[in-house]
Amino acid sequence: MHAKKKSSNFIKSLHKNAGLYILFFIPLAWYILFQYVPIYGLQIAFRRFNPSLGISGSEWVGLTYFKQFFTSYYFKDVVWNTISLSLFTMLIGFPVPIFLALLINEIRNRRFQKVIQNITYIPNFLSVVVIVSMLNLFSDPSYGLFNTVREFFGLPAIDLIAKPEYFQPMYVFSNVWQFMGFNSVIYIAALTSIDPCLYEAASIDGASRLQKIIRISLPCIKTTILIMLIMRIGNLMSVGFEKVLLMQNPVNTTASEIISTFIYKNGIKKGQFSYSAAVGIFNSLINFLLLVSANFISKKASKTSLW
Repeated sequence: MHAKKKSSNFIKSLHKNAGLYILFFIPLAWYILFQYVPIYGLQIAFRRFNPSLGISGSEWVGLTYFKQFFTSYYFKDVVWNTISLSLFTMLIGFPVPIFLALLINEIRNRRFQKVIQNITYIPNFLSVVVIVSMLNLFSDPSYGLFNTVREFFGLPAIDLIAKPEYFQPMYVFSNVWQFMGFNSVIYIAALTSIDPCLYEAASIDGASRLQKIIRISLPCIKTTILIMLIMRIGNLMSVGFEKVLLMQNPVNTTASEIISTFIYKNGIKKGQFSYSAAVGIFNSLINFLLLVSANFISKKASKTSLW
């Protein structure tokens, strides 16, 4: 009887909220179709894939392609480039939106506050191609902005794009500039939900603005910061593929070759589907382990977690 009652209530709910269920079904269907169905094809990482034989008809080779990647001479360089670039981006790029959100929250003039927020948000709408084109123009040794500044201080002009040691700084700081406004939105939303009475009480006690930020603002958005940090750590091995590929050239490859560009070159250009699939699984597995570890540590240390 209890099961029949539940079934009856579910059917009534379907009729009552049919529109909402339809709206929910569309993204659910997309997610299943493009995220879960392709999992079947991951088995080509363990097979010597032959398009004429199909996935299930191709020869099973086990961990051959994983061993090939782990024992290759470029394994350490590719993995290190991926980790170092992602860590550099996180160390610089993660706190900047928080500081920006705190700054915008402290601006009392609402019109000026909106102007600052819009100015920092607009770069998010620029395409990767435009950003890389700007970097190429700014770093040009003849007329680029960066070299004009260098010459002003008496330093010689250099082709920054062609120097491997400048690849990561250019990638990271352009990334911070492009996304800091967009990434600050969630922190601004969290700050606006703080009870104003807390700030009023602090003002009565004689607290300065900095003390209010340290004692009220940051603790109140701590949960949001930790959740965002866990998610960022879970994507540590996922570096912006398009931007890296566009910034890459034969001269700076030693510093710019990462796992995603390596998969593209071997899988799409060279047709080594099984090998690139194995590298992709390795990359995803590392991301998964990092996500689980970060979530576990955060849950133990601060009782904040994704699950």
